[in-house]
Amino acid sequence: MSLLLAALLYLALVGVGVLALWWGSRRPPQVSLAREVVATAFEGQSRPLTVRVTVRSRRPLRVVVHDPAPRAVVPGQEVQLGALHLGHTERELHTTVRFNRRGTFVWPGATLAWSDPLGLFWHSAPLKAPATTLDVFPGTHGLRLPDLLRPLLSEGGLSRTLGLDDPISLRGAREYVPGDPPARVHWRLSARSGTLTVRELDRTAASSVTVFVDTSGGGEVYADSAARLGASLVQEALALNLPVAVTTGAAPVPTGRDPQSLRAALGTLARLAPTQGPPQLPPIRAGGNLVILSANPALALVEQALRARATASRVSLVALPEGFYLEPGEQPRRQWSAPPDDVRDLERRAAVLAGLGVLVYVLRGNQSVLKLGA
Repeated sequence: MSLLLAALLYLALVGVGVLALWWGSRRPPQVSLAREVVATAFEGQSRPLTVRVTVRSRRPLRVVVHDPAPRAVVPGQEVQLGALHLGHTERELHTTVRFNRRGTFVWPGATLAWSDPLGLFWHSAPLKAPATTLDVFPGTHGLRLPDLLRPLLSEGGLSRTLGLDDPISLRGAREYVPGDPPARVHWRLSARSGTLTVRELDRTAASSVTVFVDTSGGGEVYADSAARLGASLVQEALALNLPVAVTTGAAPVPTGRDPQSLRAALGTLARLAPTQGPPQLPPIRAGGNLVILSANPALALVEQALRARATASRVSLVALPEGFYLEPGEQPRRQWSAPPDDVRDLERRAAVLAGLGVLVYVLRGNQSVLKLGA
């Protein structure tokens, strides 16, 4: 009988202890979470990450904080902090985070789990924490930079040595030299003199660069390549101290060379995605250089480019027909034997467009745009 009473008393004590543990672990502790990570980075970069968790509790509790990162943002280790807390305690996790893909990502709040000191009764709840917004800018294009920006001047008038060729400003004529574009051949003068002669043009400086990306004619592969090429053009323009802007629509965008303008331009490229509907060029700053990137430049876009030439120093139309090119180092994917009909029509009209101030570049295979431009 005494053994039975002792066993019952022991079970009662255990039951009271378990009930006390359950009762004491019902309410969550006060937990705050803070992340220290850069707000902007380029695709493929790794940056330091610090996660700091502060716990306040009058009762001893086991606390685990799980903070999963958004997709394409990969921490060097799992972001999870857990320990036995009593009073005011802080825990820190130091690691790195790699940005695998361009885009704008929101790192939301974490998940809080807590239990009694023995870990018998676990509870969980969302942990309210300030959301972290990460802008991952596209990396540079795998192809060599096209010869669209290097000869530009930041400001200025006509020049005989530097700047952009101005098709409407004829300076003179000279004998043909191997490598001269066929569009510059002066056929009448060549026939009259018996010597192949080319027109020599004045050069004019551009005051700004606007990169327009046509998002209506391609898929995700084109969008990624266009974003990388646009980022290369933006960085080259800023290296030349040129005001730069990136747009995908008809709304005018601010043009500048300050950090805010750079972030706005690269942010537009980071969020680049295929859309529906016809493209619409924005108003172009007088004397500026317009670079149009398109997967399938239709006749309507070419007509808009010609109208933009009325104010722009130069208009360059770069075609990236999807399924017709590979970036160096890119994994093989399905390729087509010929570009789309709109691109072939554009190539046939390239000489005429060049005479009107609209230069045409078509990416073929993994060939350099710089070689195509030459």
